[in-house]
Amino acid sequence: MTSRSIQIKLENGLEARPVALLVQEASKYESTIYIQSGEKKVNAKSIMGMMSLGLANGEALAVTAEGADEQAAVDNIEKFLSAQEQ
Repeated sequence: MTSRSIQIKLENGLEARPVALLVQEASKYESTIYIQSGEKKVNAKSIMGMMSLGLANGEALAVTAEGADEQAAVDNIEKFLSAQEQ
């Protein structure tokens, strides 16, 4: 299992379009991927779950992946959330 704390660096946070793109990114991997913010933990491949988090720019979250490609999944989700332009 690979886990990492990541700070969101997207100008408008995780609104509809970035959430859809993040779910697409997470869906590329075999691993199970969860994103946790506070007490809420959701499947990163679930658009409805991700929308329910309502995360803003600057907020911190934890990304956890487990499976054959867990390291690549966490690395690339971190790159996505750290991008200044979408």
